[in-house]
Amino acid sequence: MKAPVVLLRFCTGAPCNLHRLNERDNGSPLRHSPPAQAINTVTATVADITQKQVTRDSPFRRVARRFFRDPLAVTATIAIILYFSLALVAGICGALHIPLPMDPNATDLARKLLPPNTVNWLGTDNLGRDVLSRMVAGSTISLTVGFVAMAVSLGIGIIVGAVSGYVGGWVDNVAMRIVDALLCFPSFFLILTAIAILGPNIWIIIAVIGLVGWTGTARLVRAEFLTLRESEYVRAARALGQSRMKIIFRHILPNAFAPIFVTAVISIPDAILVESGLSFLSFGVPPPQATWGNIIADGKTYFLDAWWLIVFPGLAIFTASLAFYLAGDALRRAAASR
Repeated sequence: MKAPVVLLRFCTGAPCNLHRLNERDNGSPLRHSPPAQAINTVTATVADITQKQVTRDSPFRRVARRFFRDPLAVTATIAIILYFSLALVAGICGALHIPLPMDPNATDLARKLLPPNTVNWLGTDNLGRDVLSRMVAGSTISLTVGFVAMAVSLGIGIIVGAVSGYVGGWVDNVAMRIVDALLCFPSFFLILTAIAILGPNIWIIIAVIGLVGWTGTARLVRAEFLTLRESEYVRAARALGQSRMKIIFRHILPNAFAPIFVTAVISIPDAILVESGLSFLSFGVPPPQATWGNIIADGKTYFLDAWWLIVFPGLAIFTASLAFYLAGDALRRAAASR
């Protein structure tokens, strides 16, 4: 409790009585120290305490604390980690040619359309292929499309929205008219048309979904930049002669990161649903590669006799999409709390 008083008296020229303080506080680092060294010690101590307080109360920690207090958010996060782990294991096994416990493409007509049992936990399809193995393999496709398409749309949307919102003028008008024109058309039919012309391929699907889905992100980023570009710290950076790109990506964009991150999380299930719809309509990844959508497409003919071909892949699509939506909504509420 004496250190701030000593520092204040030293800075104002008042007598600070360091020798009396040293006599009383024998264990203090100020004992037998010259005044300059004592002031350095006090300053370092105060700075260390301040830094610890700032770190402890950082915005990221506050948002994370609010997020993990929500039981639904924790449940959604566990589900996302589970799906991501399954997709990662299946992707690594496929890349290294390590066989899964049951080959998702191995056919056995003697075991076709078997209900769930101790060998085939989720049953088999019309060609005798194990449904569980195909769903695990299909999770790699669905989550890859979701994450990569999100990254493509997020990158385009951030660049267009940031430049449009900060520069303004005719640049803003042209960019927003392009966004309005794209929003006039149903995005799914644009994707369907592009896939029909270019052909079904996972990378074409990812590119088309990303190129069509950036409009919402661009509008959000533009709105954030219109609000933040007149802030005092932006004016100060502009007065110091910093470039537009530095102001955009170093000063404004980090302060608009929270709503952008929420939008990114929510856009992942949108891409998963689009890919599943394309695969169900036979415009997705071509067989024999398994996806959740084409498993349902293969089973629609046998729905009355083999309900598991529809129910289990449908539950996978539903729970994965719901987990991302719940996580995004909880993150939005945690970031908006004051």
